[in-house]
Amino acid sequence: MTGAGRGAAGGPDSAGTSAAGGALLVVGDVITDVVARHAGPLAAGTDTAASIRTVPGGAGANVACWAAARGAAEVRLLGRVGAEAAAWHERELAAHGVRPRLVVDPLAPTGTVICLVDGGASAERTFLTDSGASLRLEPADWSDALLDGVARLHLSGYLLFSEPSRALVTVALQAARARGVPVSLDPASAGFLGELGAGRFLALVEGVDVLLPSRDEACLLTGLTDAADAAAELSLRVPLVVAKRGHEGALVARSGKVRARVPAVPAAPRDTTGAGDAFTGAFLAALLTGAGPEEAAEEGCRAGAKAVERVGGRPPLPG
Repeated sequence: MTGAGRGAAGGPDSAGTSAAGGALLVVGDVITDVVARHAGPLAAGTDTAASIRTVPGGAGANVACWAAARGAAEVRLLGRVGAEAAAWHERELAAHGVRPRLVVDPLAPTGTVICLVDGGASAERTFLTDSGASLRLEPADWSDALLDGVARLHLSGYLLFSEPSRALVTVALQAARARGVPVSLDPASAGFLGELGAGRFLALVEGVDVLLPSRDEACLLTGLTDAADAAAELSLRVPLVVAKRGHEGALVARSGKVRARVPAVPAAPRDTTGAGDAFTGAFLAALLTGAGPEEAAEEGCRAGAKAVERVGGRPPLPG
């Protein structure tokens, strides 16, 4: 396990803003993505031509990389990987300006996701997910020292989909609240969220300051069909809700009302994998530099537009 460095002191002002200068700590999944872009429909029982690349991914890791790329002064990442890919993932994260603290699992391999990307205009993606070591993060992997110098803690929602990592979320939330560090969470997967159940999810995230669901996740959590109504409803439970709506932009909701509708930035999609992670990373980076929620959501939309024009879920490497 590699140690995370310490950043300058900084503290939270509210759910929506933070004192500049503190670090962002992301706790979440580090995954190997196999991205297959196919131009035509999948042909059952035979071959479908595709362009295939293996790239580093994972919602938590992608958020950390985008936050570093969009101006966060210091970004740390706690994740769990298998021994076979630990060195590669550590190098990739460091190259993006992230300080990795990767726990090497002695039994499970690094999680792998096969991303099937429609080569058409929508560039919609479908995931086949083997979570591997990523959801084996546990309370023993946590240290309160990880919060030294941290202004914000971000949790990947994937952590809520296994018992060990759910326990870690509880420990991390308690530690952050004891220090007055605001916590954000991205629900991560409508499919897994449906299996967990909305009521259980909402109970597990009690105490979170910022929730960043997709349109589908917001509707699933509330049982409502309109994203604006869903975001408003969720903001009665979480102080700040920012609902990501892809090409329709984002909604910012507080205290039961949608306070801002942020338009999307036009883009020519190649691969929508990681677009929500890009939004989240840029949003958090903007908060850390003193932006308000609406301005931060605008930054998120800009990053999301950049992300869909690239293959994979990471920003371009610096330089």
